[in-house]
Amino acid sequence: MTSQLTWHGHATLGLETGGYRLVIDPFFNGNPAATLPAEKVEADFLLVSHGHGDHVGDAVHIAQRTGATIISNFEIASWFAKQGVEKTHGQHIGGGFKHPFGYLKLTQALHGSSLPDGSNGGNPCGFLLTTQDGKKLYFAQDTGLFGDMKLIGEEGLNLAVIPIGDNYTMGPDDALRAVKLLAPKVVIPIHYNTWGLIAQDGQAWAARVAQETGTKAVILKPGDSFSL
Repeated sequence: MTSQLTWHGHATLGLETGGYRLVIDPFFNGNPAATLPAEKVEADFLLVSHGHGDHVGDAVHIAQRTGATIISNFEIASWFAKQGVEKTHGQHIGGGFKHPFGYLKLTQALHGSSLPDGSNGGNPCGFLLTTQDGKKLYFAQDTGLFGDMKLIGEEGLNLAVIPIGDNYTMGPDDALRAVKLLAPKVVIPIHYNTWGLIAQDGQAWAARVAQETGTKAVILKPGDSFSL
């Protein structure tokens, strides 16, 4: 079974796996790197890693239009329900659940999580997905470097998606250290070049990954896809 990952710029990702369409941190309208508007996004599930506006993004409107289920931590899932989203699923860090598309566990992330209206967004998270055919995909989303990435890497990762933009998340140096801890077969960088404040040279970072690790770094342009 082939899974296809699409980067929509910033930290927004589309994943088609097992016949389901997932969108992670659905920030389209207002995202200067996005290649399509929220009105054209189709999804069965929306995964939201934390409460910041550039990650909550268009989740409410996409969920209401498509009927998608929003998966996030309990506080954010409850907040979405109050916004009129009919289908939500709350989890917490370290907890997993067997969804139709695979087994999803929430991982820790070092970041903030207040929601756009100031509500409590609980703890930020990443996502560790085991697909229906046993592939292990880790989406770090917004985080700084933390030593327990080594434990996540012990899962045997087929793919890791990590930020490299610096300022708000890991920068290139810490992201390289993260690759060494995670030891995925493939790594894809995100959360960079959306704005000048987080501008980075993805190709230069990929060259460092190639020189210092056994991981293959794949650099996508917004709208590009990778199959695994």
